Amino acid sequence: MSFVHKWVPGSEGASRTLLLLHGTGGNESDLIPLGQALDPEANILSPRGKILEHGMPRFFKRLAEGVFDQEDLKFRTAELAEWIASASAQYGVAGGLTAVGYSNGANIAASLLLSGVATFDDAVLLRAMVPFEPTSLPDLRGKRILMLNGTRDPIIPQANSKRLAELLSAAGAEVDLRWTNTGHGLEQGEIVAASEWLTTAV
Repeated sequence: MSFVHKWVPGSEGASRTLLLLHGTGGNESDLIPLGQALDPEANILSPRGKILEHGMPRFFKRLAEGVFDQEDLKFRTAELAEWIASASAQYGVAGGLTAVGYSNGANIAASLLLSGVATFDDAVLLRAMVPFEPTSLPDLRGKRILMLNGTRDPIIPQANSKRLAELLSAAGAEVDLRWTNTGHGLEQGEIVAASEWLTTAV
């Protein structure tokens, strides 16, 4: 169940821990600069996905672009949820856990939410899409979610991201879906917007 990961302590008395979930080809170090830009005082917990796709780490298998291996997704979601609980106990994360996921990492974060096993209260989903259609919705009341997507993203259709926002909202989450006239990569303005959003979540 263990994940290769990094733990970066924040400032003394930090009230937030950022759970960083990288995209395909990233690793446990990949999003640390982003996390520190979003909240310089926060602790950082950053695992590496266990799946290798042509040598590139991911959090779950896919059959094709945008087509996910549902059995593996279910298994990896449960496995990651268990590890987050274990790592939170190991590092003394008492509360204030915020997920920050990019692309594949955003999709596993969405899967944690839709599976009802997310222990974080807030999530920043960067370039997320629907991981699976739940047969019944979990209770996500009290959770705040920021979704940042690009209108020119060649990987994620706009309708797919809108569907994810609809599912999360229907489950009771407070969802803020924002669009930028860009592709799959992040822009500085989005990082600033996410940082400002996080300051209202303390």
